[in-house]
Amino acid sequence: MLLPIKLICPKNKVRKDGTCIIFIQYCGTGDKKTLLNTEIAIPPKYWNRKYLRIAPDLPEVFGLTAEINQRLADMLRKANDIISHAVKKKIQDVPAFVKKTFHPDFDVVTLELKAQQAAALNPKTNLDLLFQIDDHIKSKKDKVSHGMLNVYKNMKDHLTAFQEYRKTPITFDCFDYNLYESLVNYLTYEYIQRRRSEEINGVRVKIKGIKTSTIGKTIKQLRIFLRDRMRRKIIAPIDLTDFKILDEEADAVYLTWAEIARIYQMDLTDFPHLVKYRDLFVLGCLTGLRFSDFSSIRPEDIRKQCLYKKQVKSDHWVVIPLRDAAEEILIRRFNREIPIVSNPKFNLYIKDVVKLAGISEVVKFSHKKGNKDIIEIKPKYAWVTSHTCRRSFCTNEFLAGTPVELIMKISGHKSLRDFYKYIRITPEEASRKIREIWEKRGDIGISAPGLQGAD
Repeated sequence: MLLPIKLICPKNKVRKDGTCIIFIQYCGTGDKKTLLNTEIAIPPKYWNRKYLRIAPDLPEVFGLTAEINQRLADMLRKANDIISHAVKKKIQDVPAFVKKTFHPDFDVVTLELKAQQAAALNPKTNLDLLFQIDDHIKSKKDKVSHGMLNVYKNMKDHLTAFQEYRKTPITFDCFDYNLYESLVNYLTYEYIQRRRSEEINGVRVKIKGIKTSTIGKTIKQLRIFLRDRMRRKIIAPIDLTDFKILDEEADAVYLTWAEIARIYQMDLTDFPHLVKYRDLFVLGCLTGLRFSDFSSIRPEDIRKQCLYKKQVKSDHWVVIPLRDAAEEILIRRFNREIPIVSNPKFNLYIKDVVKLAGISEVVKFSHKKGNKDIIEIKPKYAWVTSHTCRRSFCTNEFLAGTPVELIMKISGHKSLRDFYKYIRITPEEASRKIREIWEKRGDIGISAPGLQGAD
């Protein structure tokens, strides 16, 4: 039986000078044999086939036997190291990688670099899950917003943590319902949030588990990633029928026009570091743009009392008429140059702004964690984020009676389902809106049809 790797000196390859080259023969999976040239040649009669080494009576004209055998042994170790590294890195075509990498003078120190270069040239050679996710993110780098790249990275972070938790590598062969169920359970109850903690009995501890809606985002991006790898024929088809995208209506606040006006008119003389965050927040509420869009407005985007903006996430153009306050912020306060701020800092400081405006009524929201309802109670300002701008715009315009299709032209929503996720109205506001519609129709005083003519 052939060994996976050994030295050979084939008699059928004798050259004109009567010598034949000694090869390292590697037998991978299947019958295919890979020959690696040692660049050492001897007459075949001096090759000891039993011990796979050069016989001691080799004429000195070909070199010293002991030295040549040592060189062959060193090369055999190098080839073995290359093969082992390729298998460890899950390189798909190991024989091709070994053939391309091996050289008698190859330095094994550069082995990791060679493997990375081979994988970069052809992702099909490396089926490691995390490598493939990185390759997927790299392919999207110039096509999506920075925020969307973070969504992909969060998905990778969740899978990396899950892989470490289960103490077994996740391969593409693993993706079935059992893995899906285990992943969802892990993210629900065991995943440790890195940036959040809570105080229990005076001690701050890390929070375990994430919201159902956040798990749904990870499953959604995982499905997109797997389908991308399948389309590129990097992996075999996978049945994703059981990979359900969990969803839950997100709890989020919006600010009324009166509250936005209160924030806009605030005197922040004692808090100058908050001014730019306040103005940016109000601008977002007046335009309905995402943070990635209203924080990257260029001077040329402002013309004819309108804002012409290509949305980063959807890659669509929107034209937004500018209210007087929005124009005042853009032209007079910012001088058409939007200050550079990060989303995390914006979310941090805007809570201080809204708190200073006195918007602090208690708001209670709940979310699912498995089959449990987790209730959170915070003052309204603590719920405010950059996304509050967009929700406030959509909700206020909806309550004002602006046709939904026109709001969507500005907000950039592609479907009614997505749009209505942004509408946040209380039962009292819904009741008042219906009464306004009745009054506008003039039938507020008409008895219900079923009661007309009743005894």
